Amino acid sequence: MANNHEQFIAFNDVITVTDTQKETLKKNRETIREKIRKYYKDNYPDDVQPKFNMQGSYAMHTILNPIRDTDGTGAYDLDDGVYFLSDDEADRLSVDEYHKRIYEAIEGHTKTGQEDNDPCVTVLYADGHHVDLPIYFKSETGDDHPKLAHKKDGWIDTDPKEFYKWFNGREEHPQLRRLVRYLKAWCENVRFEKNKKMPTGCILTMLAEKHYEADDRDDVAMQKLLTAIYDELSGDDGFHCLRPTFPKDEDLFLSYSETRKNEFLSELKAFKNDAEKAI
Repeated sequence: MANNHEQFIAFNDVITVTDTQKETLKKNRETIREKIRKYYKDNYPDDVQPKFNMQGSYAMHTILNPIRDTDGTGAYDLDDGVYFLSDDEADRLSVDEYHKRIYEAIEGHTKTGQEDNDPCVTVLYADGHHVDLPIYFKSETGDDHPKLAHKKDGWIDTDPKEFYKWFNGREEHPQLRRLVRYLKAWCENVRFEKNKKMPTGCILTMLAEKHYEADDRDDVAMQKLLTAIYDELSGDDGFHCLRPTFPKDEDLFLSYSETRKNEFLSELKAFKNDAEKAI
């Protein structure tokens, strides 16, 4: 039986974001935070002032060193939540107003510019990386969880802090984190090589955590994980990915078309089969 554990460990070193990249993200995060704080103090000193909370793959230590485009750039990123916390629900502004203010606060910060996307404001950098700034409001007296200011869907129930705390609480997370990186790198490669839509890192993290079975070897653990995920998603119980944290049991595959579902299952089956043959 072939043993590719050392090759997987070497691959993990290649796809893990470097210390230099992490330091760049941290430095950029702090600079952006200061710009937003100053903007609010200068322009809206009497309004609720922003607070910040890092989230996403950076907080869960599953962030990837990206596939490089032909120009040498690659899109690694950081999510930094902008939070407005108040005892009074009346302090909440409109979704569009929050997006407008955060966009104005960071406008001109980089030569590459910024984008106002539906779920967040994004700061772009010349080497291809970016910082996403999702915006939240939480009534400290009325809400147990924050709401995301989404330009298309309005105020969305969510709790990214609860999600990354749930994931980071796993006892086996050193290997689990590597498996999440392998899944994310595979999806990035499919997007890059075949221009296909693949699941988000959030979905891949949930699927990996649910089906993870520890093993001394990463190649065997990966093969077991792929088989378990494929068997569930293609089985009689249907194609579902239920969120384990708030809003609990939300199905993240609900919006998938039949074409997108079948495309993902086809790629997953091929990956699973390759893993079985390799071992």
